[in-house]
Amino acid sequence: MNNILVTKEVTKQFGDYKALNKVSLEIPKNSIYGLLGPNGAGKTTLIRIINQITFPDSGTVFFDGAPLEPKHISMIGYLPEERGLYKSMKVGEQALYLAQLKGLSKSEAKDRLKYWFDRLEIGDWWNKKVQELSKGMAQKIQFIVTVLHRPKLLIFDEPFSGFDPINANIIKDEILELKNEGTSIIFSTHRMESVEELCDHIALIHQSEKILDGKLSDIKKAYKNNIYDVGVQVANADALLNPMKEKFQISHSTYHKDEELLNFKIQLPSNDTSDFLTYLSDKTIVNQFVEQVPSANEIFIRTVQDKDAHE
Repeated sequence: MNNILVTKEVTKQFGDYKALNKVSLEIPKNSIYGLLGPNGAGKTTLIRIINQITFPDSGTVFFDGAPLEPKHISMIGYLPEERGLYKSMKVGEQALYLAQLKGLSKSEAKDRLKYWFDRLEIGDWWNKKVQELSKGMAQKIQFIVTVLHRPKLLIFDEPFSGFDPINANIIKDEILELKNEGTSIIFSTHRMESVEELCDHIALIHQSEKILDGKLSDIKKAYKNNIYDVGVQVANADALLNPMKEKFQISHSTYHKDEELLNFKIQLPSNDTSDFLTYLSDKTIVNQFVEQVPSANEIFIRTVQDKDAHE
């Protein structure tokens, strides 16, 4: 079985509000799967169903090839966007308690907590109360408690919330390391730069429906428009550009006369660039020819806007 989690036509309604409408996903093992969508799209409802906090009205969920059951809860680690630590408890005491709730013995929990506290350089927090910690510090504790029991599937909902850039990078590296060790990860975020850095696959949910899913690299290829950033050395910019403007869409052209450097964007009719590059090379020295690949953020915005426009 190549998928850690599969949902088939999962539907959930709250009164008159349909939170999910026949959402089907396949989340591959040993991958980081981005679960994306605007606020209110249905992501949190789906995550709550996977964690068996709530249940679908129809449709099925499979975990590692078997129908999702209560026994699978111990195989899932969930870091919610809204944190749930007890503020008046000491950090070490609370981490130890939560670790034992997840099935670890006290001695095993202590060993694993020591490993993670040392790894994240927070050993001196053990006897602090949670209320003494900043949001980012508390987030580190919650992260440790989430991964401590080494679940098959980890679900991170906005895991970088509250972190400064340095600590966000530390957690990002830990997430990548967990994936390298064989853990499967669902990653829900609004930070598209994190999606670019971390995710192998994505699904986009909008207005309770899945409107896009697949391997991120394949989706990027599908959304390309054959637009290229071009840089050339040429003595007369107009003499080069004007004939091309009759055949191609050219924009953002800038010319540095002193250095005879011309930069422009061009949209070609196909992804076969050989003829155009031959044409350019005959007339000038080509310094740059780079295809513009759409970012995850651009794909997100374009797909949501297209969906809204057709409704």
